Amino acid sequence: MKYLFSCLFVGFVIFSCTVQQSEKTEQSPNIIIILSDDMGFSDIGCYGGEIQTPNLDKLAENGLRFTQFYNAARCCPTRASLLTGVYQHQAGIGLMTGEKNLPGYRGDLGFNVQTIAEVLKSSGYKTYMTGKWHVTKHTSPDGPKHNWPLQRGFDKFYGTIQGAGSFYDPATLCRNNTYITPFNDSEYSPETYYYTDAICDNAIKYIQEHDSQNPFFMYMAYTAAHWPLHALPEDIEKYKGTYDKGYDHIRKKRFERLKELGFINNDWELSPTVENWDSVKNKAWEVRNMEAYAAMIDRMDQGLGRLIDELKNQEKFDNTIIMFLQDNGGCAEGYGRGSSQKPYPTNLKPMGKDELQTRTMPPMQTRDGRPVKGGRNNMAGPDDSYCGYGRGWANVSNTPFREYKHYVHEGGISTPFVVSWPNGINKKLNGKLINTPAHIIDLMPTCVDVSGTVYPDIINNQEIIPMEGTSLNPLFAGERIPEDRPLFFEHHINSSLRKGKWKLVRKGIPREKKVFEWELYDMDNDRTEMYNLAEVKPELVESMIIEWNEWAERAFVFPSPYFENKNLKNE
Repeated sequence: MKYLFSCLFVGFVIFSCTVQQSEKTEQSPNIIIILSDDMGFSDIGCYGGEIQTPNLDKLAENGLRFTQFYNAARCCPTRASLLTGVYQHQAGIGLMTGEKNLPGYRGDLGFNVQTIAEVLKSSGYKTYMTGKWHVTKHTSPDGPKHNWPLQRGFDKFYGTIQGAGSFYDPATLCRNNTYITPFNDSEYSPETYYYTDAICDNAIKYIQEHDSQNPFFMYMAYTAAHWPLHALPEDIEKYKGTYDKGYDHIRKKRFERLKELGFINNDWELSPTVENWDSVKNKAWEVRNMEAYAAMIDRMDQGLGRLIDELKNQEKFDNTIIMFLQDNGGCAEGYGRGSSQKPYPTNLKPMGKDELQTRTMPPMQTRDGRPVKGGRNNMAGPDDSYCGYGRGWANVSNTPFREYKHYVHEGGISTPFVVSWPNGINKKLNGKLINTPAHIIDLMPTCVDVSGTVYPDIINNQEIIPMEGTSLNPLFAGERIPEDRPLFFEHHINSSLRKGKWKLVRKGIPREKKVFEWELYDMDNDRTEMYNLAEVKPELVESMIIEWNEWAERAFVFPSPYFENKNLKNE
């Protein structure tokens, strides 16, 4: 009898826990994080841009838009920090995926951090990823895979392990742990392969196959609109004539639109236009670059529309939190903009359907044997073209701010952040702007909070670095989070501290072993960083430098692979 009672008691406990877990997972929201690539602050429509993004605009209209949300200035650092909820150096990717044999610069996610997928799985979430991974140095098909998506918490993965390449024939394309090509994939074979479509179509496939008894976490990491400027003809056609008047014309239109939308104070100045449209020699080529860039973003938004429709068809939309942001500002890099110094080969052989595309940059070829060409004699868009849109258009993308991807002035780190969650956002807030400064380190705490998950202290006898960020969930209810908490930045010795209305920032040139003086800006009155107040408030500058240095020591920015610490810290 005693044995029977014990069995019944144990059974009751198991049943109760199962019921509680079932109730918890049924109530927990699905979570989708969407990350675009190399886009500027004012590109999408709901942030002042002329590019057609009706689906993102609709999410913003019925959700929230953050005016002061920050990334980590470049692809790998942002992805590492987003996934782990700590600063990128703490995650082991202080720069890119190269090994520097220093704690903050291993080029590989550490095991003293957890990904959002790893954490949410402990609460019964199913976890899916499509798109660009780019947080490991191990990219060989036969090499280690301990830091590939399936080994870092994801149940299913379709995407690329590396960071860039053709949109028609991506290098390092994988399904789960196996390299594939667009032409030998038995699960996905569209009539026309285009990577942006593939990222979205496979995400929709995962949702369709998902067991609805559990919530899901989906991480969609697009490569749009990273170079090369590959876009489909029908999407490019939509933007014919839009950019014919050049850089300054579009920047001024965006600036006025940003004021109308409430993103910009009327007394802020527009940062300078850095290129002179009148001096551009090949305007048709330059215009085509921006048309293709716009088309890439347009296509991404079309895919998001299909994803949203699928969620609504399955009656999952209302209890799904969708967060959209970008990994860095517009990219001023000049890849593919110069002419080749060597003649292109004429004897290339076609590639078989199973032959892996290994190169992400020229010299490379299309699968049918044509050379991929850059330079001003080749129009952007098709699979045999390869170029970026350059500094002039990056300056447009980052309107109204200064600088670009790689730097930590506002043009490099400011991102749109659109949040949709019909069941979780106070309906009185729909369409509102959130002016509270926030950061990618806040995404992990937000996911942990809304899911009711417990963040781990130790995994496999390994102490886990605590989360650095703050949950944004209170903002969704109209409550507040601290507005003066410090937010830190460092990328390739470009450094910054945002605290309240003050921002300390400096540029650096590692190859020249040069660090510029610290600058100080009042973000309430001068977010376009036109008036350096460092000489006016030297005591504030000094105290913020001390705070930045203390963080840099704690967060593994130091030791740095570039300079002696004393030089990097201006001591």
